[in-house]
Amino acid sequence: MQLFDVYPLNDIEITKAAGSSVWDANDQQYLDLYGGHAVISIGHTNPHYVKRLTDQLNKVGFYSNSVKIPLQVQLADLLGTVSGKKDFQLFLCNSGAEANENALKLASFYNGRKKVIAFTGAFHGRTSLAVAVTDNPKIVAPVNQTENVIFLPFNNEIALEETFKAQGNDISAVIIEGIQGVGGIKEASKSFLQKIRSLCDEYNAVYIADSVQCGYGRTGTFYSHDYSGVEADVYTMAKGMGNGFPVAGISIAPKFKPWHGELGTTFGGNHLACAAALAVLEVMQQENLMKNAEEVGSYLIAELKKFEQVIEVRGRGLMIGIELPAELAHVKKELLFTHHIFTGEAKPNVIRLLPALNLTKAHADEFLAAFSKLVK
Repeated sequence: MQLFDVYPLNDIEITKAAGSSVWDANDQQYLDLYGGHAVISIGHTNPHYVKRLTDQLNKVGFYSNSVKIPLQVQLADLLGTVSGKKDFQLFLCNSGAEANENALKLASFYNGRKKVIAFTGAFHGRTSLAVAVTDNPKIVAPVNQTENVIFLPFNNEIALEETFKAQGNDISAVIIEGIQGVGGIKEASKSFLQKIRSLCDEYNAVYIADSVQCGYGRTGTFYSHDYSGVEADVYTMAKGMGNGFPVAGISIAPKFKPWHGELGTTFGGNHLACAAALAVLEVMQQENLMKNAEEVGSYLIAELKKFEQVIEVRGRGLMIGIELPAELAHVKKELLFTHHIFTGEAKPNVIRLLPALNLTKAHADEFLAAFSKLVK
């Protein structure tokens, strides 16, 4: 049997990792500013994280949600404290797509409606509902296509208001990334998020804040949407939540009243997943990583804006997009193969920085030095 060839692969095999560094099979060290796509939040093989998982595995690795799992209660309590959403409720699942899928389903159960507003440039996942609200027709299979999704221009308040005026009583939910990741590190404006909140209140629609990539402290606030000063009804999260262990969740406002069987999952909230997620939050608290993300990220953004060759620097905290002209399209590849620095990308020419939240200023300077050589 062969692997189903859907991933374009770099000819690199990672055999060891620690902190913000990884090593390949030839023992070449790399600086990791990609974090496996914003997944590594507290650094590779963090000692507290490894101990938490090892200790739990030596007790019980898995049992189903048919029994009490105290770790779930502990996780919900700590997540409420760190996120500032103590009165919210937590449903645990496995991936960002599954989190968004369940959030959309929850909204439809809540108000009995079918229509969903999503935005140009959006990426919410690859499962049926999540991909239907994703703005990439290439990955939407015919079976995923639905007339229930309305795509509107990102950050366009007039289009949003007009759509609600015309169809408000049919709209179940609005789903939006606080900062679009795959879409090129494009940030929703404060006023746009505030407008979503007010219109959802007016028409009894559900405001879903997709925080899968832009959440979990990456921008200096727990959810990137927090900077707008208004609360969403549902926050979805994954990626950095488990530092590499598959775990995801949705944080649900108290106005939603659950009923048995409404949502479900086999692996979500298992013992190992909860241990991983608890370890992440504990390290985030102990090392004040949201503040570090804000400080190191602000430093990187300020320095990157000094390069005349850069078209635009976007993002906040340690979620940064560097838009380059076409003649510098080679920079990402050379960062990896010449300077041994992993970064991400968004088409056509945006370099994405999504490092661990404990990235140091020294690591930032290492990247800036290499970047400077390549763009000058």
